[in-house]
Amino acid sequence: MIEIDKLNKKQKLYAVIIAIILIVAAIFIAGNAKNLLGGRTITIENENNDEVAKNDFENKNNEEENEEKERNLINGIRCENAKGRPFAVMLAGDLEAWPLSGISEADLVIEMPVVTNGITRYMAIYVCGEPAEIGSIRSSRHDFIPLAMGFDAIYAHWGGSYHALDKLNNKIMDNVNALYLDGSVFYRKPGLPKPHDGFTTIKRLKEYSERIGYRLENEFEGYEFYDEESPIDKNGELSIKYPSIYKVEYKYNAETNSYLRSKGDKEDKDKLTSEQISTKNIVIMFAASRQIEGQYNDMDIEGEGDAIVYQNGWEIKGKWRKDKSDMKSKLYFYNEAGEEIKFVPGKIWIQVVQPNQKVEWEIE
Repeated sequence: MIEIDKLNKKQKLYAVIIAIILIVAAIFIAGNAKNLLGGRTITIENENNDEVAKNDFENKNNEEENEEKERNLINGIRCENAKGRPFAVMLAGDLEAWPLSGISEADLVIEMPVVTNGITRYMAIYVCGEPAEIGSIRSSRHDFIPLAMGFDAIYAHWGGSYHALDKLNNKIMDNVNALYLDGSVFYRKPGLPKPHDGFTTIKRLKEYSERIGYRLENEFEGYEFYDEESPIDKNGELSIKYPSIYKVEYKYNAETNSYLRSKGDKEDKDKLTSEQISTKNIVIMFAASRQIEGQYNDMDIEGEGDAIVYQNGWEIKGKWRKDKSDMKSKLYFYNEAGEEIKFVPGKIWIQVVQPNQKVEWEIE
């Protein structure tokens, strides 16, 4: 404490000026604290409490930063790479390959039979998601090619049927074939049996695609999305009767407005996170399958057929359409009124199902 009586005249003047400055500063801070905190209130708890401070100032900044990012036109999520060209990666459906790595970070996944009344395979499409690794990578099938082209994707695969490779080798679309890039863009993980040991990353796929001159900007025209979610208040369960161990179930959680996926009566988890795969939207796309020879089938995934969309706990029946004359055409989904179906922003799983395979939806 300064003893004023012992100060000379000049020192007393300085002391008064400093005191005035401190008082003015204190008044200013007190009067503008709310503005300085972005209109938010900070509550300081006891330091022994688990939660010392409640402050949504940082959350507000994160929300504002997210709003400034572009919207991914495939699933409506905002991210820095929203305008980047998608990568469509072929993934195994074999029991020996479960659980898959990186599939939960895909923006959209298509599961489709690759043998009539038999095993399914996946095509995972990545725009915003960039998992640490993706696998196991499997071969191409010709029916996936027009679907990948419809999303303007660069197609990544480990070889393929001759039906598929005939098209790809004729440069029908930009693709990255692991048969020629094993050990560089793609790699094998020791300890895993072939052919389930092949993996890659989005970073490797991007670097290679840029190096050989593939376009990296997305030209997909996009789907439409709701501005906000409007879920029902009841849980539900969706069952897709693929044969045997390939049967798929989704349990709808009304509280989180998400569908949790199981396969073969077991929770379907991502190997990287050990968490159950979830999605905001499920599309059932009915398409006929014919076995054309040996282990290869042919599916009617161009033209039109029946469809059912599950979102917000609702079941929306309608049609899917894809122009047969243009492999690059968008895959559309319409309700019974003929209006294009909007999606809830978030993951989308498209389940291509044969007409003879049952789909059951029950509300609890």
